[in-house]
Amino acid sequence: MINYEEEDIKEKKLDFDILKRLLGYAKPYTGWLIISFLTIFLATGADLARPYMIKIAVDDYISASNIPMRVYESKQEMDTARANGVQTAESEYGIIRYVQDLFVPSEPIEFEGDFYLRDEAARGQEAAQLVEKDKEYFLIQGTLPENSAFTVQNGSVILEGQVFETEQLTKEEYLQFRENDFKGIRRISVIFLVILIAGFFFNYLQVYLLSYIGQKVIHSMRNELYSHVIRLPLKYYNDNPVGRLVTRLTNDMENLNELYTSVIVSFFKDIFLLIGIMIIMGRLDLRISGVIFIAVPIIGFITAIFRTQSRKAYRRVRIKLAVINSALSENITGMRIIQIFAQEKRKFDEFNHINTQHKEASLRELVVFAIFRPLMDLVYSFALALLVWYGGGSVLDGAISFGVLFAFISYVELFFEPIYDFSEKFNIMQSAMASSERIFELLDEKDSIEEHSDPVQLDEIKGRIEFRNVWFAYKEEDWVLRDVSFTINEGETAAFVGATGSGKTTIISLITRLYDIQKGEILLDGVNIKELEISKLRKSIASVLQDVFLFTGDIKSNIRLNNEDITDEKIRQVAEHVNADRFISRLPNGYDSKVEEGGATFSSGERQLLAFARALAFNPGILILDEATSNIDTQTELLIQDAITRIIKGRTTIVVAHRLSTIQHADKIIVMHKGKVREMGRHDELLAQRGMYYSLYLLQYKDKISSQAD
Repeated sequence: MINYEEEDIKEKKLDFDILKRLLGYAKPYTGWLIISFLTIFLATGADLARPYMIKIAVDDYISASNIPMRVYESKQEMDTARANGVQTAESEYGIIRYVQDLFVPSEPIEFEGDFYLRDEAARGQEAAQLVEKDKEYFLIQGTLPENSAFTVQNGSVILEGQVFETEQLTKEEYLQFRENDFKGIRRISVIFLVILIAGFFFNYLQVYLLSYIGQKVIHSMRNELYSHVIRLPLKYYNDNPVGRLVTRLTNDMENLNELYTSVIVSFFKDIFLLIGIMIIMGRLDLRISGVIFIAVPIIGFITAIFRTQSRKAYRRVRIKLAVINSALSENITGMRIIQIFAQEKRKFDEFNHINTQHKEASLRELVVFAIFRPLMDLVYSFALALLVWYGGGSVLDGAISFGVLFAFISYVELFFEPIYDFSEKFNIMQSAMASSERIFELLDEKDSIEEHSDPVQLDEIKGRIEFRNVWFAYKEEDWVLRDVSFTINEGETAAFVGATGSGKTTIISLITRLYDIQKGEILLDGVNIKELEISKLRKSIASVLQDVFLFTGDIKSNIRLNNEDITDEKIRQVAEHVNADRFISRLPNGYDSKVEEGGATFSSGERQLLAFARALAFNPGILILDEATSNIDTQTELLIQDAITRIIKGRTTIVVAHRLSTIQHADKIIVMHKGKVREMGRHDELLAQRGMYYSLYLLQYKDKISSQAD
């Protein structure tokens, strides 16, 4: 069974630290964030105001008929009392009624020569009260205790044997007394509608602004991550599957996108909402609030357990997903080999195994979330039951009004809404935290190829290369090169030969600083390459490798590699120089012909010719040919031999080849064996030595030598 390396599951940083680092990317948008938080605050205020508005409507207007009214025999007496603020006393519900009411100022009611003004302070003083019984309306002198069960006999209101002076009213007269209440209801309705519209506007604005900021942040992070990835040394790519890196740039980055656009958008609003609800409930009635807040520690305990378990579940799912991506990337890339060797069933079984592991991890995660929501429902029902039991009893006792109870029920429901959404938000947040750990781990990956702080500036790289006692190992002290020393002079053609694994390709990788050596020095024009600017060093070297990679696009873009300084005319010239123009001109669209992924529509020889054209287009000072003719048939090889002879003039050329026929005219042939330089010289000199090179020559040309001997 294939063993795809899994990532470390342990938590490397606290979520707070990761979140702090994530929010650091939003620092350039501080001004927009301040505006966003202001809109969140206003949107939260609109949400909190709605239940309170309904409470005012119920207590101050709908149920206002049982509020006592102070009676004045003349308008002058009433105006004097109002001027002295007698009727502006604060009620037990925390609201100054009528005269200083924010929504509906008090207006006196004139009825049969007397003036009536509702006033909570009128209880126990000269007052009047409206009562209703079986759709009959009465105006009594005095006030009834709240929630009292009075009776009506012979048109009189009687309570516990006390007969109140009563005047029965028609429905029109009753409505005259309720006119202020109708006005209040209408005004409350208008204000409620305005609050709804304002809430919609502020909610839209804060969602849009935070989503906009989130998209800008993700765009910046993705660019930073990709910029970092393309600068990592090749060793990192050797040690990490391609699928894992693709997951970082796609799946993990998309998880962060959801964090910014979904979670952070509502996170702060939920915080403001919960704090606001607790403050308002405490001001409405501290006793009932204390009863409801019994559920808060239960919520905290459940949330803490859920947070721990969901974190583990999410990390496990992300790990299994990365394994799936790695397997898919490897198998799809190697599909040709899978089908040639009829490995479909074995590869399917391997994928089915890791896919089953992902399913099991997802099911464990599902169990965690499936438990959390029902538990929250249970806690909500428990809190609501406490509210109905204690709050309902308080209404019956007259301790609070029905409007306050209604507001409490609304606020409890509003309190649990963000908690209900918490499972989904925490789902996204944990996914984002796990993805963030991996993204920051990749961003924190140090580039082992360090740029010199004060690089040496060479006006022109001439191409003299010198290895001085170079030792190199890909892993620890498993040496690939051992004490290698040689010099390639400016304009020389040097060839490296030797058995597979002798270190030939490693040498050209070291010249371009794809890896750094552990011991010794590599000099270019007398300067240690570690003291040169990496980009300038690599721009001066062009490589034609054994496995040619072509990018999706067209032929021209693959030759110039988006360097607009290379004109179309120069592209044609270099293509003709390497005889690539012969097959390009036969294509329907010529140099504008499309190139599929990896150049799949071209033969190996055609891809190799395009690689030669690409190398020549950049006019390098140093040319590296790594088995560059190994994939070219004999006829095509003959076509480019003359071109190679011409293009190496005036530049240092390094050739790695198994075909000794291609290097016989090299100025210097270096024979490598087990990481060491065994022989060095020209073709005829090495043959005369009858050493390792002579043995290689005999192996390749034994048939030809035998025929000549015969």
